[in-house]
Amino acid sequence: SAGPKPSRGASPPGHSASSSQRKSAMGRASSKYNLTEDQAQEVREAFDLFDVDGSGNVDVRELKIAMRALGFDVKKREVVAMVAEMFGKDHDSVVNFDEFVQLMAVKMATRDNREEIFKIFRLFDEDQTGKISFSNLKRVIEMVGERISDQEISEMINEADRDADGAIGAEDFYRVMKHKGS
Repeated sequence: SAGPKPSRGASPPGHSASSSQRKSAMGRASSKYNLTEDQAQEVREAFDLFDVDGSGNVDVRELKIAMRALGFDVKKREVVAMVAEMFGKDHDSVVNFDEFVQLMAVKMATRDNREEIFKIFRLFDEDQTGKISFSNLKRVIEMVGERISDQEISEMINEADRDADGAIGAEDFYRVMKHKGS
């Protein structure tokens, strides 16, 4: 092996930096990007694990593996597109820790949001069929005290039901809920 790369200025975070420097960097990352301390720690560990040469950077291939380690099923082209979208098309295919945190904060925010929406879906899907039926939706509407006609309930289902099976699947529910939130 060729030995360590020469460093540019300070030591890369997480390698020869002191634990207080690492904690400080994680604290800034968690507050700057709205991550919990646990999420910031998880992101730091994933970055350090794949920054094998201690350069303070990971390339797109390593980035994909780090994101998978954090529970995101991504393909290399998706990672390349994310980097280009966030940092510009001329950005090299290497990201530093701060850029990695930015990418992961966006992914974690959408993951958490997605998980919350699927929890709500499961509340509607009382009979656990994987679909929200007319009777499931009617039950929830009555529980919350809304007065909506059967015709309107049918129209709501038809609007969300992409596969035309007369019920709302989890992905359809997610799509509708994301659209309502934007």
